[in-house]
Amino acid sequence: MMSNTTMRCGFSVLIFGLLGAAAPTADAAEAKAPAPPPALERIAYGDPGLTVDLGVGLWAWPVPMDFDGDGDLDLVVACPDVPYNGTYFFENPDGNVKFPVFKPAVRISQGASNITPSYVDGGVRVMAPGAEYPGFRPNGLANPVKLPLPANIHPQRVRANQWRYTDYDGDGNMDLVVGVGDWTEYGWDNAFDAEGRWTRGPLHGFVYLLRNGGTNDAPEYEQPVKIEAGGTPVDVYGMPSPNFGDFDGDGDLDLICGEFVDTFTYFENVGTRTRPEYAAGRPLALGDRPLTMDLCMIVPVALDWDGDGDLDLVVGQEDGRVALVEHTGKVAGGLPVFAAPRFFQQQAGDLKFGALVTPVAFDWDADGDLDLVCGNTAGYIGWIENLDGACPAKWAAPKLVEADGRPIRILAGPNGSIQGPCEAKWGYTTLSVADWDLDGLPDLIVNSIWGKVVWFRNTGTRPSPRFAAAAPVEVAWPGRPPKPAWTWWEPRPGELAAQWRTTPVVIDWNEDGLPDLVMLDHEGYLALFPRAKRDGKLVLLPPERVFVDAEGAPLRLNAREAGGSGRRKLCFADWDGDGRLDLLANSVNVDFFRNLGRKEGKTVLANQGAVDSRRLAGHTTSPTVVDWNRDGLPDLVIGAEDGYLYYLGNPRAKSGR
Repeated sequence: MMSNTTMRCGFSVLIFGLLGAAAPTADAAEAKAPAPPPALERIAYGDPGLTVDLGVGLWAWPVPMDFDGDGDLDLVVACPDVPYNGTYFFENPDGNVKFPVFKPAVRISQGASNITPSYVDGGVRVMAPGAEYPGFRPNGLANPVKLPLPANIHPQRVRANQWRYTDYDGDGNMDLVVGVGDWTEYGWDNAFDAEGRWTRGPLHGFVYLLRNGGTNDAPEYEQPVKIEAGGTPVDVYGMPSPNFGDFDGDGDLDLICGEFVDTFTYFENVGTRTRPEYAAGRPLALGDRPLTMDLCMIVPVALDWDGDGDLDLVVGQEDGRVALVEHTGKVAGGLPVFAAPRFFQQQAGDLKFGALVTPVAFDWDADGDLDLVCGNTAGYIGWIENLDGACPAKWAAPKLVEADGRPIRILAGPNGSIQGPCEAKWGYTTLSVADWDLDGLPDLIVNSIWGKVVWFRNTGTRPSPRFAAAAPVEVAWPGRPPKPAWTWWEPRPGELAAQWRTTPVVIDWNEDGLPDLVMLDHEGYLALFPRAKRDGKLVLLPPERVFVDAEGAPLRLNAREAGGSGRRKLCFADWDGDGRLDLLANSVNVDFFRNLGRKEGKTVLANQGAVDSRRLAGHTTSPTVVDWNRDGLPDLVIGAEDGYLYYLGNPRAKSGR
């Protein structure tokens, strides 16, 4: 997709393949010779001396190897997402050290999921379901060679499908092991009872052996059989990522599996090298608690990363980062002991904060320039400081925003996501920065995976914000608070139970000097929650559906239910320069809803289509507006699925309008 790179105003400009033109605006239709559209640019850090967490887009599939043949281990990472799809080479310039600072990513091919390395006879063989990539170095995921096997060896449909070569029984022949993730019993969506208990089954993660009854030159694979541990099939919580190796130093092959969420399970080989037998699984531990990754969708790869003779884990996760989980060389109580995950670092390239990043432009530190305050899938909120106010700006690495002395992190836990307990490690924070209590300090108003709108009161100073713990945003409901029909939990009196993952836009919409709230109501309609003063106190009134489409119908931005509901990211700006506030909303990039004025007391918003022809979303994007070049026109910053931030200049700057 990224065919070449140029420079414009200091940002690295990504030239994407066109996916079809956006609907023309009235201005474009009137123009006799419309100017070419502004470029959609990925925002760069602008600081070659800065180091940040190494990462790709949504979901990292690591292939640690000496890719450039210089004698040290590099990182190659496959990424299946939109728009960052690719397989990327991170060069190690520092040699055989445990934590080199890698060079920025270089794309070598398209990307995919279920990409696994196998370390065989001193080399690396890279596999996909039912296939191998013999030319992975230097061509990445080009020219796969299909194996004489079906790509799915499990009787049901699978999501994880991870293939590796392993000499399972020590006979010198490379067998195949396949980890599969089966979601059949789990289903997917909307299956909590009134007490918040999941009424369907768990995810399953099985590991199959396909024994090679032939030779390495002429393999003959036997029928797949499930590997057992403790007398029953190995079964972890989805996506097993099986790694066979001698983790306890006794000369035989043990098994470590990941899972869909964040933990690792160890299956000790209590048999022999040639007759493996596995004990029941136990979670790897970090002290007195399970060893976990920061995020979900973990992909561990076992190899001796630091050259000390034991097998470490290099682990990719959902937000595209990759960590080293180092084997300490110790075994305690029969369990190999690993250190806490430590994320690899790279020379800073392009601005990134997790995945499905949700930016808001705001002068966070009161120094006169627009910074970025962002949520993401992991439930964090981060501040990315604009260091110089230039165009292009120089940016600091993201810093996590704290409340009550700890980083803000909103997580679903076992029942906070309508899509079930497998989403326990997601948070999907989306936010506004505004003076909610009118004390002169900007607060945070936040929605998340729960659909519970909360606010964090700023107890610091204007240049140095500090925040109290979250408090609910309360509405002066006349009776029982409404909620989405599929929300299993009952809102407390006054609580705002909104649709999940939708921006709570704080704006003085009715221009009475009080900050109102505009967002989707419990049925997916865009609504105004007006603010008022009663007995000297600020109150938030019930929602009014004051926004209509061009036909005069209430503007419903999402009519879907349960997991398909919500998900709308919104901001308001006068995009077309007619003096009225337009709506900008997530789409393949961002849709422009032109404000056509008022009709019968309602604001008419007509969708003009996407502002660009290039695709930034597999699931969603998130818009905010800036004027970094100080030309008086609102430009767009778009948070994309890959966690990177993209800039789009206002087309009026080119047209002169």
